[in-house]
Amino acid sequence: MNASTRRGRDAAASVPLRARAFVLLQHLLPRRGLSRAVHALTRSRRSWLRRLVTRVFVARFPIDMQEAAEPDPYAYPSFNAFFTRALRPGVRPQPADATLVTSPADGTLQQADPINDQHVVQAKGQRYPLRTLLADHPLTARYAGGSACTVYLAPYNYHRVHMPCTGTLVAWSHVPGDLYSVNAATAAALPGLFARNERVVCHFESDAGAFAVVLVGAMNVGSIETVWAGEITGDHRRAPVRHVDVPRDADQRVTLQRGDEVGRFNMGSTVIVLLPPDAASLLEGHAPGNTVRVGTPLARWHA
Repeated sequence: MNASTRRGRDAAASVPLRARAFVLLQHLLPRRGLSRAVHALTRSRRSWLRRLVTRVFVARFPIDMQEAAEPDPYAYPSFNAFFTRALRPGVRPQPADATLVTSPADGTLQQADPINDQHVVQAKGQRYPLRTLLADHPLTARYAGGSACTVYLAPYNYHRVHMPCTGTLVAWSHVPGDLYSVNAATAAALPGLFARNERVVCHFESDAGAFAVVLVGAMNVGSIETVWAGEITGDHRRAPVRHVDVPRDADQRVTLQRGDEVGRFNMGSTVIVLLPPDAASLLEGHAPGNTVRVGTPLARWHA
């Protein structure tokens, strides 16, 4: 038995029975069908249905509506509009230090680790290939040996994704895939979770170095939106991977400042930030399970 196989078996043995049972249940569920149903439900503009779903959600989860641009949860035209609500200006300030790489989302830090042997850490004992996450994109090599930060967005979190640092979009990919839950239990029990699920990969360049922001879909996340392409929906798991190079023409380039909106999830999910080797270092003090918000420093550019 080689070392990789031994590590995989050890990791599987350490996963709680409840987590393994939850993954088994997901195997049996019609995940994409459920996501399509949730997509339709959350966009309904029927007043009674919208208010009912919103009332149940607000009663179930601790939502701080005082941070929202529109604090009345029933004033939104659909549940999805409420779910992806904007925040009031100034409630997620960015640090003054321009060399800091900040959290792209509100949520729980699942991992912040080096990318060793071209594998990204998913959870304790679980790793997956970088090239699989990025669907063998030609820019994959620039992140090998770098670092990765993974932020999980629970249903009660703010669900817009922001730039971790200033950069210009050079390429993006839509990678069709499955729609498993991305919570901590599934991440611990299902190998290669983030490289299995549908995702949108955004490659940026900055004065300090290249970086990527990966928006990973999940169960009940029927679509992901970006500010440049709008809503991106994968209707078919077996649809081809779509790689898009952004023209270098100045009129078509998308340059976003740190803290600007990148996109949003239409239900809870995960964001992964990839940084290149020798250009940035992870900050100390971050551990799996820590709460982060948009603007929380995660790493620092060397330049």
